[in-house]
Amino acid sequence: MSAPDTSAPRTGAPSAPPALGTVLVTGGASGLGRAVAQAVAEEGGRPVVLDRVKADLDVEQEIVDLTDPRAAEEVVRGVSQRVGGIDAVVTCAGTDACGRLEDVAPEEWDRVVQVNLIGTVAVVRAALPDLLERHGHVVTVASTLGLRALSDATAYCASKFGVVGFSRALAVETQGRMGVTMLVPGGMHTAFFDGRADQYKPPADAKLNQPEDVARTVLFALRQPPGCEVRELVVTPSLEGSWP
Repeated sequence: MSAPDTSAPRTGAPSAPPALGTVLVTGGASGLGRAVAQAVAEEGGRPVVLDRVKADLDVEQEIVDLTDPRAAEEVVRGVSQRVGGIDAVVTCAGTDACGRLEDVAPEEWDRVVQVNLIGTVAVVRAALPDLLERHGHVVTVASTLGLRALSDATAYCASKFGVVGFSRALAVETQGRMGVTMLVPGGMHTAFFDGRADQYKPPADAKLNQPEDVARTVLFALRQPPGCEVRELVVTPSLEGSWP
């Protein structure tokens, strides 16, 4: 029996990961957003940060407040024209207003939904023509509290449950034309908990993830080859109180 011919090219070999291209990152001045922007730059991509404050990163940036969705959409369209198109969007911007519903000022409660949900939708909507044309990718950032309710978090849960529904519906609506990944992160070492009352802060000995580690999972989703998608990605500390 003759030996098999190993000179022929192998079939079914894994595809090379696609280039990252231009990646729009909301909330890129701090926390997970900053870590994602930095990781994209290190991997040869072109991050463009959207935030209401300037990031301490040597990357392209646009200042915008996501509570104004029309302004956010205009900024995204301007970025697209300036850079020649957007290949991916990662929606890391987020805020919170802890407390019982009757104790949270209406303006603060509304702002959480405006930033976390309406802002996410506005940015994705404005980038959608590019994403569909280029078979791009969206990574939305939900939360474990988008799947599990918690007292004193009605605004945050409402906004993140909304992100979950939006992400899943968007994936169905655009399947085969662009990629949609919903990231569900647990607690991270970021400034997100700063300024809260002590009862709403993680304990001093809490085992939280580093945003840089979670950012690598975002790149994993973005770099899947055509036809292969990570639809939903849960990334939590090994000792995560809000999951499952």
